[in-house]
Amino acid sequence: MNVITSKENETIKQVRKLKEKKYRDESHVFLVEGMKMVDEALQEEAEIQKIFICEDCVKDGSIDQKFIYKIAKQDCVYVTEPIFKSISEVTSPQGILAVVAQREEKQATPSYTDELYLALDGIQDPGNLGTIIRTADSAGIRELILSPQTADPYNPKVVRSTMGAIFRMNFIQTKDFASTLKEMQKHHYQVLATSLEDAKSIYEVSYQKKVLVIGNEANGVSKEVQDLADQKIKIPMLGKTESLNASVAAGIVVYEAVRQKLAKNKQ
Repeated sequence: MNVITSKENETIKQVRKLKEKKYRDESHVFLVEGMKMVDEALQEEAEIQKIFICEDCVKDGSIDQKFIYKIAKQDCVYVTEPIFKSISEVTSPQGILAVVAQREEKQATPSYTDELYLALDGIQDPGNLGTIIRTADSAGIRELILSPQTADPYNPKVVRSTMGAIFRMNFIQTKDFASTLKEMQKHHYQVLATSLEDAKSIYEVSYQKKVLVIGNEANGVSKEVQDLADQKIKIPMLGKTESLNASVAAGIVVYEAVRQKLAKNKQ
């Protein structure tokens, strides 16, 4: 078994570059780390290009031998512990990391086949974005519309936060967010913008044929999008807190849509 021992190895250099968005965009691949995430990639039949395994982690039993057998048909590369730490993004790596191709469905426009779309207007925090992706997946949402100011969905921190949902989500990464929303309106979708002022309660609107816009953590939905929205909505606040974390707010509204859908199906 050949083991890579040099940080100057060309393959290792290329993997380290994937920590930066520029190189992920150029190569159309991203990093997935940890046994659970790699296993999710296998289950979802993601296109795994290479799997890097820490030789020492295999020897000391940190990586289950059954899992080694499971990935045996993949293109596996063994590296020393120092080399693995140089390509890892976490403080305590599990000793396994994969290079995975981004989904081909990263289309420029929505498919217009779903009742509810989630559009993110400048979500910056990778943890928030990852949690929103995970929430959307749990609610059966399959396409997310991302503004140019929204964080990269293939950022390693985002990928980890999705807990595997990244493999089931299509991303519509727009160059002009407002124009994309206007085009959706032409396809008979109404745009709902979350707002703190002059808005209806989230419990007073229908979520059929809607685009739900969640805004930036600090500034909310941009004025341009607020102006084009068909309806502004807000989460009722009974206490003194005036606003919620973006991912929490997204979860509350998305699951009101789920509640309505389940209630309708029972009729």
